[in-house]
Amino acid sequence: MRATTASADDYQTAVRDFTRVLNVVQNNYADTVDVDKAVYQGAIPGMLRMLDPHSSFFDAKQFSLLRERPAREILRRRDDRGAAGEPHRGDGPVCGAPAYNAGIRPGDVIVKVDDKSTDGLTTTEVADMLKGPKGTVVKITISREGYAEQLVFTVVRDEIPRHSVDIAFMLKPGVGYIRLSGFNETTDREIADALRQLNASSLDGLILDMRGNPGGLLNEAVAVGDMFLDKNQLIVSHHGRTSPERRYYAVRGNQGVTVPLVILVNNNSASATEIVSGAVQDHDRGLIVGETTFGKGLVQTVTGLSENTGLALTTARYYTPSGRLIQRDYKSVSLYEYHYERKVPDHPTEVKLTDSGRQVTGGGGITPDIVVPAPKLTKFEQLLYRNDVFWPAETVLADLRAISSATSPRSPRNLTQTTT
Repeated sequence: MRATTASADDYQTAVRDFTRVLNVVQNNYADTVDVDKAVYQGAIPGMLRMLDPHSSFFDAKQFSLLRERPAREILRRRDDRGAAGEPHRGDGPVCGAPAYNAGIRPGDVIVKVDDKSTDGLTTTEVADMLKGPKGTVVKITISREGYAEQLVFTVVRDEIPRHSVDIAFMLKPGVGYIRLSGFNETTDREIADALRQLNASSLDGLILDMRGNPGGLLNEAVAVGDMFLDKNQLIVSHHGRTSPERRYYAVRGNQGVTVPLVILVNNNSASATEIVSGAVQDHDRGLIVGETTFGKGLVQTVTGLSENTGLALTTARYYTPSGRLIQRDYKSVSLYEYHYERKVPDHPTEVKLTDSGRQVTGGGGITPDIVVPAPKLTKFEQLLYRNDVFWPAETVLADLRAISSATSPRSPRNLTQTTT
């Protein structure tokens, strides 16, 4: 009881101290203080950054965007911050989306939207210009490498399809390949369709490529894990200080489909990808090949606040079936190091055992069974990449998807599908 009282006293003292500091700043700072900006863009985000890298505060506009489907289908994803003045390039519009169907391709620079120049605008501002009611028309003027004249495209606005399975095909006789780039509302169905297309039960081997997959919905990760594990096997669990433990099991199971499985991952594979990879590895269901994954195992609960703002607060942590913590260390590194350097720990913080007794490590992402580093670019290749001569491999897959859909009656999905 005393601990609770002390905690309440500490809370009240902290609130009083913050109010006093804010009052002194407002009354005495050299310039006029925007209190809302100081609190909502300074104090609150600063407090959350002290907790972990994934707890976030959303102002009204950000919270509204969080609940919308992305409208920036044809804008750069590599730097979504969109500094004013930088070119607004198409970075692989979603296959089947209005921009893709109209002919806009990776690398196109958006010059005008409805005859209004994009010069000096941010990516968000250009995205807002592209938005509009379904069925209305927007005219997009672009410049394209190799074309002397600007190109004009008329795009009929529509809902943007969101695919998880980029492509599924036979890599060679007896070996299937599925590229899974995310976990959204249709992932379960898309993977099931891809497995049927490949006739998975007759394969000698299956490669599930989740390199660069940032994750997504927990229930879809559980559903994908369910397809490859035996019925009643544990897939993942999570719990926190005030969040009771919850365990997720394979409900349907693989239904006899026990094709040898290899999962490809890299250091940009995170969250839901790590849940599936960790479960497959812990149950000795397949081999994990590539680089150590990102190590994002924190569970955020999103709560709506006053003034249409929102809070994504970490309330629990994910654990693999063997009990490994997926989340890597973030307290002894800077925010920049956490997001961009992602050093693999010299010594694992956890050592657990798989079902067959193999040792696996935790506390720093999923370590592959077979480590295959990503090939490093030469200086010349880096120069080409920085100048947008090279594009990420996933943007090339858009055309492959279209070809696959046009030539195969058993395509893993309908490319004209839309989402809300």
